[in-house]
Amino acid sequence: MTSTDARSDATVPFRATLGRSVGLFAAFRKEQSDPAFFYGGLARDTVAQLRSYTALDGRLVVDVGGGPGYFADALRAEGARCLCVDSDAHEMTLHGREADTNAVQGSALDLPLRSASVDVCFSSNVLEHVPDRTRMADEMVRVTRPGGLVYLSYTLWLSPWGGHETSPWHYLGGSYAAERFARRNGRRPKNDFGRSMYAAHAGEMLRWVRGRGDVDVVDIRPRYLPTWMKPIVRVPLLREIITWNLLIVLRKRPAEDPLTP
Repeated sequence: MTSTDARSDATVPFRATLGRSVGLFAAFRKEQSDPAFFYGGLARDTVAQLRSYTALDGRLVVDVGGGPGYFADALRAEGARCLCVDSDAHEMTLHGREADTNAVQGSALDLPLRSASVDVCFSSNVLEHVPDRTRMADEMVRVTRPGGLVYLSYTLWLSPWGGHETSPWHYLGGSYAAERFARRNGRRPKNDFGRSMYAAHAGEMLRWVRGRGDVDVVDIRPRYLPTWMKPIVRVPLLREIITWNLLIVLRKRPAEDPLTP
């Protein structure tokens, strides 16, 4: 038995209430003016949610696309050993923060980690920024040990915030929205369609999940919405708009556990 296996696997209940949703969306208004307030609060909320799926104390967690490390701070506060991986060195020092000493520069499409080497592979709002979403998800499963957890959350393209700072004009096309932003602001948007942001849909990743024989679904839900809105994920098209941010939680099967027909 490893030291990790010997620890308690107790999880902590998490309530996704309407009040929580209102609080998160209200805090979002301060994303630009007070990023530490918004991202710090979001990170604490996310880690509390993550603890309802797996214990974190002593676990090795990799934060894919960890950027300035807000999630790493919250994870370490719960006793996790956290490693950040980000492809952009500039992102690691956003908002005046110092780069995490436990961070490495690397691509989410080719994670610089051994297979089956981490207890939890975590990613928040990164998938919509890579050109090959299923490859990133494949990599997250690859580096997760059997019995470990994959937590993958991303913004849906057809949601109201799908175009990020170019919203809601993304509904008229991503390229149009980016060009409009550039004309009005004299610069390209940070989330530039076709360059640093792509159209991520729920249907694509749900098909990917169904095609994997080495994972079990723990949860699929709208990340920021109340629990009673969870059934919306089963409704095609409507889920692409209303879900806003899709959360997929998977547990990697033991190597000797074949897919049940």
